[in-house]
Amino acid sequence: MANARRKCRQYSREYLKLGFICSPRNRLLPMCVICERVLSNESMKPSRLKEHLAKVHPEKRGKDLAYFRELRDKILKRRTLPGMKTSETRLERDGLLVSYRVALMIAKSGKPHTIGEQLLLPVVSEVLRTMLRQPTADIVKKIPLSNDTVQRRIDVMAKEVEGRLCSMLRNTEFSLGLDESTLPDNEAILLAYVRFISDEQMKQEFLFARELNTDAKGETIFQVVDDFFKEKGIPLKNIVAVTTDGAPSMVGCHRGFVARLKEVAPDALAVHCVIHRPHLVAKRLSRRLNESLQYVISAVNRIKSNSSKDRLFRRLCEENDEVFSRLLLHTEVRWLSKGACLTRFYELFESVLLFFEEEDPTLRDYLRSRETDIAYLADLYFKFNEMNAQLQKDELSLIRSKSIISAFMSKLVLYKQNLSRGELGQFPNLNKAKLNDILKDSDIDAYCDHLQMLHDDFQRRFHDLLSMAVPSWAFDPFKNAADAELHLQEELLDLQSNDELKPRMAQGYDPFWLQKQVPSLYPSL
Repeated sequence: MANARRKCRQYSREYLKLGFICSPRNRLLPMCVICERVLSNESMKPSRLKEHLAKVHPEKRGKDLAYFRELRDKILKRRTLPGMKTSETRLERDGLLVSYRVALMIAKSGKPHTIGEQLLLPVVSEVLRTMLRQPTADIVKKIPLSNDTVQRRIDVMAKEVEGRLCSMLRNTEFSLGLDESTLPDNEAILLAYVRFISDEQMKQEFLFARELNTDAKGETIFQVVDDFFKEKGIPLKNIVAVTTDGAPSMVGCHRGFVARLKEVAPDALAVHCVIHRPHLVAKRLSRRLNESLQYVISAVNRIKSNSSKDRLFRRLCEENDEVFSRLLLHTEVRWLSKGACLTRFYELFESVLLFFEEEDPTLRDYLRSRETDIAYLADLYFKFNEMNAQLQKDELSLIRSKSIISAFMSKLVLYKQNLSRGELGQFPNLNKAKLNDILKDSDIDAYCDHLQMLHDDFQRRFHDLLSMAVPSWAFDPFKNAADAELHLQEELLDLQSNDELKPRMAQGYDPFWLQKQVPSLYPSL
């Protein structure tokens, strides 16, 4: 019995009537709410607690529960040193978290890093002070957002993201997209993107941006890519496909990047970017249409390059009650701006002519004589913009690209047929010119010839994509298996009988084929 375990008494809420609560530091010990003395666990029983109250605080024996509850609340609300440290630590931790999150927002917005300290922190202070009636100094000073701090936060997050991405690419097959571009200060950079399967989803991520210090030749580009992959420990053989533009430095048969890559990864599929190719087609203009486009560009530059002329033109548009008062610039690099530039130009066409009536009568006459060409080009490039927007959607595949390009080529044939019959419903600006009785039959013939030229150019540049055969079972594997190739029919029947896989087909064929068990169960498919 001497070695018997001593009984450990527990606190009861009834003890508050006697003036005791459990100690904040040890819940097994009673503490008096009057003198804040902590007793032993053996005293955790009514008789001992009553004895303390009677002997030490005889004047409090008649107090009710509300009195002791008030004393308890005062003790619990009192800030202790450990509590103050915990609160301070929590505030610093939250401030650090906010600093990282705001730095990420600044990086995504593309704003200068100084915006955090110069604008965001004052905004936070004003909101706290005005709306929440809270002191701001203690909170704001815990959120470090100086220019250098934001840069460090972004670097840390970028390094972490890059590390995770490279870790996945070391053990995953992926496709690589490359784009060589030139910055305003003539600095050449190489941008790389990757696409891969992760968690039964198709992921697309930015991989790196590297400066091309000497030239943009294929050998230089390959060396930059090879150095990065070696640095990160990513095997080049993991590249199953590569997408580039059609520049000789990329697709040259001897020294191009693709040729050098195939020496290391011979099975890699090389694809010419489906977004770049329509750009090349859209640049195909007849001599007449190209001259008309140059007149438009000249007129826009004459107005936009001079601030006083721009203000005068704006005032003229306001006096003419135009919907818009500004012309839009066109840059060759961003070729989609050509459509917006032409559309706005034709909407303000009469104001442009009026502006050049005294400024440059010769240019005004040229523009007047090419009004139908401008209307046609505005309509045509608007349609190119619509197609390009479809090609830039997320999760675009070669199958979807083929259907988008095929549809646009069919539309070109339809446009030509309708134009030849005088039906201009698909060309609203050109139809407006027809209503003004300035559209001639020779104009229609020129536009039909141009549409045919575009169709032929599409056929030539997208021959590989258009000739790509896609079996029907790829879209719907639960169709008649007898229509498939002989060596695939048995696996198709097995797949069609797998009730576990069928529900994913309702989400589309992409999620269905991305299921992990499909390649292992049906390798031929």
